[in-house]
Amino acid sequence: MEGEKSKISGPALKRLKKEFQSFATEPPDGLELSEETLKGEDLGVWQIKLVGPTKTLYEGETFNLQFKFGMKYPFDSPEVVFVGDSIPVHQHIYSNGHICLSILTDDWSPALSVESVCLSIISMLASAKDKVRPSDDSFYVRTCSKNPKKTRWWYHDDSV
Repeated sequence: MEGEKSKISGPALKRLKKEFQSFATEPPDGLELSEETLKGEDLGVWQIKLVGPTKTLYEGETFNLQFKFGMKYPFDSPEVVFVGDSIPVHQHIYSNGHICLSILTDDWSPALSVESVCLSIISMLASAKDKVRPSDDSFYVRTCSKNPKKTRWWYHDDSV
C-alpha cells in the first residue's frame, strides 16, 4: 500500500477540500502542512508538522502527525498518529505514535475538524506534567493493530 493514493470522493472530498484550503492559507499557530500535503495530490492523507507549545515540556520540539481519511469522513474519525523519528514522550502517546484521545474514537463528532483535532493534541501535550510513556507501552506496541482505530481504548484519566 505504500505510495498508493487513497481514493476519496463525494462528501468526504468536498469537506476535505474546504478544510485543506483553510488550513493551507491560515494554519493555526504551531502547525504546518508538509510540502507533500501542500501539493494537494492526495487529500486522503495529510502530514502536519506540530511544534511543541511554548512554556511546556515540549517547547522547541517538532513532531509529525499523520491523518488518514476514509470515505465516511467527517461522519467517521480519521486515523491520527504521530510518525517519524520524534514521537512525543507522553502518558497518552505510545512509542509507535498511537494516541489515546477519546475524540479520535468514541467521542468523535462530524463537527470536529483536522484543526480542532490538532488543537486538542496540542492541549494534551501542554497539560503534561511529566514526560513518560503509558505504563503498558511495550505490551501495547507488541500486540496492537497497525490501525489505532481498531484499539479498544480504556479512558481512565480525564486530567490530561
